[in-house]
Amino acid sequence: MPIHTQMSSSIRSIRHAGWSSNHHILSAPLRLCGYIFLGLSWAVAIQAAPLFGPGPSLVSGDWPDHSAALCEVASETRRYLAKGPGYDPAAIHGGTLAAIQTPLARIEATLEYLCAVHQADQAAGRPARLADADFLQQAFEWQHWRPDSAKAASLAEGKPLLQRLPADQILLTKYYVRLADGSPEQTPAHPHALHGLPFDEAELELEQADARGGLTRHRYGKQAVLQGVLEEKGLAPALIWLSRADLEGALLQGTAVVEQDGQRRYFNVHRNNGIAYDRRIRPEQQARYWYFKEVPGVLGYGKDANYKIPVRPEVTVAGDIFQLGLGRLVLLQTTEHGQPTYRLSVLADTGGAFHDNLYQLDWLSGYYRDWADYHAHNRHIGDYAHTWLLLKRADAPAP
Repeated sequence: MPIHTQMSSSIRSIRHAGWSSNHHILSAPLRLCGYIFLGLSWAVAIQAAPLFGPGPSLVSGDWPDHSAALCEVASETRRYLAKGPGYDPAAIHGGTLAAIQTPLARIEATLEYLCAVHQADQAAGRPARLADADFLQQAFEWQHWRPDSAKAASLAEGKPLLQRLPADQILLTKYYVRLADGSPEQTPAHPHALHGLPFDEAELELEQADARGGLTRHRYGKQAVLQGVLEEKGLAPALIWLSRADLEGALLQGTAVVEQDGQRRYFNVHRNNGIAYDRRIRPEQQARYWYFKEVPGVLGYGKDANYKIPVRPEVTVAGDIFQLGLGRLVLLQTTEHGQPTYRLSVLADTGGAFHDNLYQLDWLSGYYRDWADYHAHNRHIGDYAHTWLLLKRADAPAP
């Protein structure tokens, strides 16, 4: 659903804003700029609003092919979109910004076309056209995305990556699915529960729960939960017991995968306590708290846990779906091992840090045991990305 450093790479698995290394992370990995801001010692090029329009020409680079996984996420996202704006008006729309507004049907058609191209390539035994720059330029309309530098600047104090944010690239943070150790019982090594919905709403649909006042879920902040109030009063079930580090990872990333007896159990965020995520403070200090649900696999966005979008690493990004619209096809140009690298992804996830955030995306990088494992596999990927929104052209080549 979405971990920082003070090194050159942002590599992080939380959707927060880049803290410096004295904040338990490695390098400030979330949004930062390079501008000039009144009263501060760093320079920032402030842009009044994000800009969508013509962008730089593509340069030669690597095009990893993940067409099969991309098709899977596109199909699942299109299935969610098919429920229509009436089901989830906050996410199912063609964008709220005039520069990128488009009929919802075009977003759906773009996702459908992705799969048609992939399937045709497979059937013909030919190289993947979704990893071919010439084909993509023939098949899609492109809009380059420049970041909302003014918003980023307002949050950049103490966050080097936001302070260095280029005027023409968005901040690309990375998140991952944490492979956690868990216990069915509370132990000294696993003192914190991953909680299921409180008992007073366990049988209620989201709309029913929202219409009822005085719910346990809305009564307590994260810090009270960490002190054990839910256990003391018997208010919510413990799904699994985790270390503090694994609990924080689950709350930040929205997913936990626990390996027990040679098998994996998947847990995904269900509902939260209604307290907004505060980007000015550290993750451990937040009041926002999520309750979880055990699910069959890794899930992205969905307004309730009863229906969320299955997602895959390397082809999924989280971002501001409330302004951009769920299901956007995104092309990222990053720098990896010093070389340009291009990746198609679907905007199929979001998080608390993405409300009113048009300077950042969060890329789902993979499955890792811990920060060190994650960092080792992602430190070569740059912190910023030229980013385009793609829509299928009316005259696109036949699949």
